[in-house]
Amino acid sequence: MAKAKTTYFCQQCGYESPKWLGQCPSCKQWNTFVEEVVEKTGSKVPEWRSTTTPTSSRRTNKAAIINEIVYQDEQRLTTPDKEFNRVLGGGIVPGSLVLIGGEPGIGKSTLMLQLALGIPKVKTLYISGEESEQQIKMRAERLAQSATANCYILTETSTQQIFKQIETVQPDMVVIDSIQTLHSSQIESAPGSVSQVRECTAELLRFAKETSTPVFIVGHITKDGSIAGPKVLEHMVDTVLQFEGDRNHVYRILRAVKNRFGSSSELGIYEMQGSGLREVSNPSEIMISQRDEPVSGVAIAAMLEGMRPLMIEVQALVSNSAFGTPQRTSTGFDTKRLSMLLAVLEKRFGFRLSAQDVFLNIAGGLRVEDPAIDLAVIAALISSQQDIPLPSQVTFAGEVGLSGEIRAVNRIEQRIAEAEKLGFEGIFISKYNTKGLDAKKYDIAIRPLATLEDLFSALFG
Repeated sequence: MAKAKTTYFCQQCGYESPKWLGQCPSCKQWNTFVEEVVEKTGSKVPEWRSTTTPTSSRRTNKAAIINEIVYQDEQRLTTPDKEFNRVLGGGIVPGSLVLIGGEPGIGKSTLMLQLALGIPKVKTLYISGEESEQQIKMRAERLAQSATANCYILTETSTQQIFKQIETVQPDMVVIDSIQTLHSSQIESAPGSVSQVRECTAELLRFAKETSTPVFIVGHITKDGSIAGPKVLEHMVDTVLQFEGDRNHVYRILRAVKNRFGSSSELGIYEMQGSGLREVSNPSEIMISQRDEPVSGVAIAAMLEGMRPLMIEVQALVSNSAFGTPQRTSTGFDTKRLSMLLAVLEKRFGFRLSAQDVFLNIAGGLRVEDPAIDLAVIAALISSQQDIPLPSQVTFAGEVGLSGEIRAVNRIEQRIAEAEKLGFEGIFISKYNTKGLDAKKYDIAIRPLATLEDLFSALFG
């Protein structure tokens, strides 16, 4: 009998070492190395190929000159969930491997079961290593979609048994919930370990590519928000989706972190209800609070998230500091960029903010990175400091430079059209965005600005 080979893996990032180390050289974490038994023999056949798969169902790849390759558009599988289609880039690509991560209880299993039940013409195999068949049936009854569904349920953790059932069912789509519960007989270590997660994902990847069957994998996340397991897991899959939100609120955000078949900056918004997740087709309406009277420190920004224009509410509070060091706190906005904007206001325009606490919040739970909201942040900050409410029917779209100039932003026509659709009466933009812009075709007042001085004169006199 061959001697078992052991090696040490970092449970945080997957770094491999022949001996135990106190600190991981890759991620710099302490006491994360665990000894695992690995078996790397070339005679063993991977579990996917060890099944009774007919040879004719596998694709045989041969080297070809690039000029002789005939390119055909992938026929994507369109789901009834428009938000899900948007995040994936237009639908499910055959043979794609999609990883979905999120906090416990955020709704990952609900989203995947809803997807499996919502496409009656597609035979789906839903594999769960965490719940029993009865629990999944109870959730399906709550979703009220199981009557017409063509969905098979399998509760199994062994990849060898899973691939045998795949050969029997011949599904058009496979859902794994979750990858941390699977184990392969090729690796002699516990389920959820680095080597097991890597090997199981590799087997699923080979299966997806050779049979053109889309596979969705649910993954756990660590306490810092990253997907648990080796970092190579995210490199192996085609698409990484992050399911975000606060369990104390009803809205959830599905964000594409990586996507080989579309944009990696798209997002979908859902509302968690008793009957499952409901698509939010017009998220701008839920991002803006409804108030009877105007309040200082509130500005509306016209931003873009991927290809989708959104109107979001920026809330600012500027107050005198009770401590020696003033606080700078932001939620949903980069704190370093907030400090830069405050420095511009103090250096260029004489606003004394160094002795005042500044709090900034992006309403709705969004995390925004679009520089076009700089103008709204400046307007909200000065509105709060001067205690002068801003007009409720105006919005802002512009990037602020270090000298106080207002820079142009991309796709300004989409931002203006979204503001007009939602009933806004005016929008403040950079004057450099007006080149080639036909303002007459819009029923909204377009206010071009060159510097922040123009903004202060227009709003605060």
